[in-house]
Amino acid sequence: MPGLFPRWMNVLPTLGALGAVGGGTLAIGGVWYYFTPEFWEVGYMPVQPGQGFNHQIHAGKLGMDCRYCHSHVEESRHANVPTVKTCYGCHEEGKLQRVEEKTAFVREAYETNTSIPWRKIHKLPDYAQFSHQPHIAAGVSCFSCHGQIKGMPVVAQAEPLSMGWCLDCHRNPENNLVPTDKVTDLIWVEEWLSTPLDERRDEAHSDMSPEALLDSLRRDPPQHCGACHY
Repeated sequence: MPGLFPRWMNVLPTLGALGAVGGGTLAIGGVWYYFTPEFWEVGYMPVQPGQGFNHQIHAGKLGMDCRYCHSHVEESRHANVPTVKTCYGCHEEGKLQRVEEKTAFVREAYETNTSIPWRKIHKLPDYAQFSHQPHIAAGVSCFSCHGQIKGMPVVAQAEPLSMGWCLDCHRNPENNLVPTDKVTDLIWVEEWLSTPLDERRDEAHSDMSPEALLDSLRRDPPQHCGACHY
């Protein structure tokens, strides 16, 4: 008696199983990357008031220290934006004539006693608590979280700032720690962090063993939930 289905159909269950496994793998891989801050948030660059603030000129070409504008970052949870008066100190009318047109919004805000509505770039969820002060005090440079700001005409988010990304640093903090007097020297920091860890230890602490240096730098950053979600 002839079979109900042709023999070639025997391979269909195998092909179906392979397709299901392959499709599931692709779906998991897609979610693993495309549903994360690394894809959705890195590169975020909102349009700022006026023509924005050019860090490449101010922090790079002019060499302004981060703390001139973010003046309370060493003692506060937040890296505050400068007041209009701070900006006006350099950009009052007639002071820098070559850029007067670009900076008219600063003088307008000063004259009308209103704030400049800068748009926040680096955002964390409400349930995640982050404080700049202890990180700066521990020797974590602005570069590690914000990238090479001195080279950015327009600031964009450089790192995902995800929980996994933060925990990687807390588990291996020595990879991102620099001398505390260098945290805002971003050119130096970039070169320093690109140097292998063993060479950094020898250069900065030639009289200290690598093991002792590692212990001195670790600072026991917390990894428990309550450290950030309290």
